[in-house]
Amino acid sequence: MKKYFKFQLILLVLASVFILSCNNNDDGPDFPEGSTESVNLWVQDSMKRYYYWADQMPAKPDYHLPVKDFFKSLLSSQDRFSFAVDTQDPSSYPRSVRNMYGFDYAVVQLPNGNVATTVKLVMKNSPAFNSGLERGMMITKINGKAITAANAEELTSAIKDQTVIELRVGQWKNNAVAGEKNITVYYGYSFEQPLESKIFEKNGKKTGYLYIYDFPDGMTPALNQKFAAFKTAGVQELILDLRYNYGGSVSSAAALCSLIPQAISPSSPFIIYKGNKNGGEVKRTFAEQIAYDPNALDFNSIRSNALNLNKVYVLTSNSTASASEIVINNLKPYMQVIQVGDVTLGKDMAGFMVEDKRKPKKISWQLHPVIYKVFNANGEGAYSNGISPQIAAGEYASLPLLPLGDSEETLISSALNNIYSKSAGKNALDQSVKILFQSDTPSAAIGK
Repeated sequence: MKKYFKFQLILLVLASVFILSCNNNDDGPDFPEGSTESVNLWVQDSMKRYYYWADQMPAKPDYHLPVKDFFKSLLSSQDRFSFAVDTQDPSSYPRSVRNMYGFDYAVVQLPNGNVATTVKLVMKNSPAFNSGLERGMMITKINGKAITAANAEELTSAIKDQTVIELRVGQWKNNAVAGEKNITVYYGYSFEQPLESKIFEKNGKKTGYLYIYDFPDGMTPALNQKFAAFKTAGVQELILDLRYNYGGSVSSAAALCSLIPQAISPSSPFIIYKGNKNGGEVKRTFAEQIAYDPNALDFNSIRSNALNLNKVYVLTSNSTASASEIVINNLKPYMQVIQVGDVTLGKDMAGFMVEDKRKPKKISWQLHPVIYKVFNANGEGAYSNGISPQIAAGEYASLPLLPLGDSEETLISSALNNIYSKSAGKNALDQSVKILFQSDTPSAAIGK
């Protein structure tokens, strides 16, 4: 079982955690061991060594601040993603509707001016899933309160401070919510999410579809199995659905990338990491990056099931981040990447966890700082504002939302229309539907 609520947004660049101890700073202040100030000094020393924007950190921070506030005081104004947690305090971990209950929703304004709230994601084997919640359902009330554009954010924040929520839900029929009922969802863990695949066929051309929720370490056997099935079936086109994928292991992302294009070898360059003056520049090939996952299949084993395509379609949203964006950007030197959907989140950075590994441990805090900017084999990166799609398509252009994998679902149909008829489909981007709020906003995702 994997506890997603802890490290869902972390890119595990290295397989092992850096071992740090509380440094004695001969040139800085001296604080009693175990004091808040001594912990803050360790935080500062660690950040000076690894943090991408270390040269922007304040020269004289306030060591008397609570640790979390002190950590935030060191961050660059450009940094949306670094965070710190106290392993002895569960409340310090990032909280979101998704990582607590296993679902997400969007509040949209319809062409007639009415406001509706639709469930867009329900994780398999999650508390929400086990309560009967389904993608496409409409939520009319949360804990007895009707959802409006004005209170959506407040209601979402309140959910994150509770351990049980009551939802009033129904089905979307004839432009209205029908068959309403109450669903109770309890806080709990969500199991590791399975890869979901499908094969579409038209006029003798087969298109593989693969939904990937995230990139955990150790997923190469599952990826290899899916692509073996695609290859056996004679798949000629591929759609990757990364619309809700926050990222994860860069090694797993590299394994996925190795299964798609033509003419790559173990020595083909995959990624460039650029850090501060201490981290410098690090370049890794496909084989090198995959090997950082100790449970991964080797490059040659993976390549035996490669589809050898010259083009791939990737479905994206504002929740597509980190390793998912690396897949998009780092495939571009080797093939045509046709992005369908919305602009991605814009996390062009990577990091690893920094903690005290002394025995016994003296500091319970874990730091998750941005350490590297990431670039592809051609040196292309710098997408902090997100990666824009070639085919703009709005997921909420048509309600109710259809199941992921349905050929008529808005983003999938936009890709399939381009594959089979060279068009993006009609009304794929309905400007009259306005997104007012989404429960998986960047601030909710990173816990800042």
